[in-house]
Amino acid sequence: MVFKPRNRDRMITDCFPSFTLSGCALAFVSQFKYLGHIINNTWNDDDDIKREIKNLFMRTNMLINRYRKCSINVKLTLFKLSVCQQYDMCLWKHYSVTVLNKFRSCYNLFIYLL
Repeated sequence: MVFKPRNRDRMITDCFPSFTLSGCALAFVSQFKYLGHIINNTWNDDDDIKREIKNLFMRTNMLINRYRKCSINVKLTLFKLSVCQQYDMCLWKHYSVTVLNKFRSCYNLFIYLL
């Protein structure tokens, strides 16, 4: 992945020669997943936050279905232990406020549903 510079004055060219590995040309991509974190060429973490929102929905729905007969305290403890492990949140630096608010509202919704 080739990142464009933030300062457009430092940009020399917009096209790059093709890179090859063992005779195969490597394709340029706009985003890729590295160690579970989505990195894109716009220097924006919105795609990774959206991925984490989907994971939050998936893990919380599994928790609600598996432990629906448990008490609220047990569900909250399980939610805090299993669902709220957001290891890559400290990597989020450049994001839009709307996406982060969506993540926050999903988290609050699931606390309410438990």
